[in-house]
Amino acid sequence: MTQALAARGIRHVAGVLLDVGMSSPQLEEPARGFSFMRDGPLDMRMDTTRGETAAEWLDRADEKEIREVIFRYGEERFAKQIAAAIVAARPVGTTRQLAEIVGRAVRTREPGQHPATRTFQALRIHVNQELEELEMTLPQAAALLEPGGRLAVVSFHSLEDRVVKSFIRARSTADTFPKGVPVRAADLPTPQLRAVGKAIRASDDEVRRNPRARSAVLRVAEKN
Repeated sequence: MTQALAARGIRHVAGVLLDVGMSSPQLEEPARGFSFMRDGPLDMRMDTTRGETAAEWLDRADEKEIREVIFRYGEERFAKQIAAAIVAARPVGTTRQLAEIVGRAVRTREPGQHPATRTFQALRIHVNQELEELEMTLPQAAALLEPGGRLAVVSFHSLEDRVVKSFIRARSTADTFPKGVPVRAADLPTPQLRAVGKAIRASDDEVRRNPRARSAVLRVAEKN
């Protein structure tokens, strides 16, 4: 972000909007391998010109690694059973194959949710290092804002939202000294950001018009 703007002679901006969700065309293209709704190669890379595909990673990773990724990024309580089932069925090359493996391994199903939803999310996040990318981007965005400029971030699952919420809270707090250190309020540095309002979620009407907005969360901060 910083380099791209500098190349255009831009040092500061009035606002940055980050939409860190998936795009519908990506989800609906079987060849990208993001969705279990359509059969295709198990790719999942945002940039198909570099890096390992999900299938390649699943083929080389050990069971413990797979279990940890599915549990951490998918918050999947059946991560152990799913990882064991994947290793037993390797190689796993297509989205349908993976969805069927997960479907057999998950004992309790959540109403209205495919049993493979959390596993697909976890693998996509891991393959693309999505949380690491977000953690690298937020400080750049804040630094580029002019005074009074605003940072707005739309996230679509709890892990992303947690990163955004923690970043805004940390950058909105001036007192980072250990508890009990005698520092006067007047001597505290001005925080970089100020949180603007509370998290905003899609209305019932918006969700009816666009079901994919149901998990969206918008957080906003302003540059001091």
